[in-house]
Amino acid sequence: MLTPMAVCLCEYLVCFAFSEFQDIFDVEHFITSLRGEVRILRELPPRMKQRVEVGMFHSMPPISWSDISYYHNQILPLIQKHKVLHLNRTDARLANNGLPLDIQKLRCRVNYASLKFTPQIEELGRQVIRILRKNGPFLVLHLRYEMDMLAFSGCTEGCTREEADELTRMRYAYPWWKEKVIDSYVKRKDGFCPLTPEEIALVLRALEIDRSMQIYIAAGEIYGGKRRMASLTSAYPNVVRKETLLEPSDLRFFQNHSSQMAALDYLVSLESDIFVPTYDGNMAKVVEGHRRFMGFKKTILLDRKIIIDLVDRYKSGSLPWDEFSKLVKSVHANRMGSASRRTVIPDKPKEEDYFYANPQECLRDPNLLRAL
Repeated sequence: MLTPMAVCLCEYLVCFAFSEFQDIFDVEHFITSLRGEVRILRELPPRMKQRVEVGMFHSMPPISWSDISYYHNQILPLIQKHKVLHLNRTDARLANNGLPLDIQKLRCRVNYASLKFTPQIEELGRQVIRILRKNGPFLVLHLRYEMDMLAFSGCTEGCTREEADELTRMRYAYPWWKEKVIDSYVKRKDGFCPLTPEEIALVLRALEIDRSMQIYIAAGEIYGGKRRMASLTSAYPNVVRKETLLEPSDLRFFQNHSSQMAALDYLVSLESDIFVPTYDGNMAKVVEGHRRFMGFKKTILLDRKIIIDLVDRYKSGSLPWDEFSKLVKSVHANRMGSASRRTVIPDKPKEEDYFYANPQECLRDPNLLRAL
């Protein structure tokens, strides 16, 4: 029987079934590092395994942002009854706040000690970082401007009519993407679109990021290719990505595995001098939190709604460059990933700060928070 603490690990352990855990993470290290905290099975006992193979198991998504009482009073009895419980969704299922400190500390241990990428991914990540370091400081730009992201979000700023139609067709092709009719103009104005390469080029210039700095693109294929990247590569000639730094043979075993490619970008993001996410997705939030854990490494957290307003005013000619730059710097002066307390909003856990973006219970020096 699992303890309540072990049950709360569901948000990690289900990865074995759905994310090909062993292809991304060091399984031996994971199991060994958590020994004494939770029992992890490589496979089910024969009788239970047979039941699962014929579909005799209970499957359900846990309720999002649930506290310990939910797992103790509702999930644990289901495990006791069915023996095998399939939790078919695991993101954001555990509350950000209001949990016992030992549970939060266990989260910290899993995130920053137990989860380690496979030796092959770790070594290739170190290789990319060595190449970058040899050429000086580097900024990682998590540029969420891939085709699937734009189709899902409905954001089409700067796209041609043909591209916008293509993105719409892709959105309708995926029935599990619930939102179909999207006003791209309104969504962008409200700050819910990933910044475009053109917009982020203006922002980096306004923040006075050195033109000679290496800009490492942590992303998949940018929609629109060289045409959409032209403004960024013109402003920052040293734009690189793993595909340009490594030989094709180095990436041969990773090419068709997006999670492994993302893991490489994650490692490089952690070690960058500056990390800039253009959209607050899961990877951006987890990298932000990990960099806080590592000593509050500089992470520029962009306020997209304000940026869009400033960019549009600048492009219309109503805001001169000097004022544009001054305002961009002013808005982000306190958005650099420094120490801050996680926002708690009673009865609105979805609107709270994400635990993984600001894991304050994991900090090596708690005095940093006490001083705030």
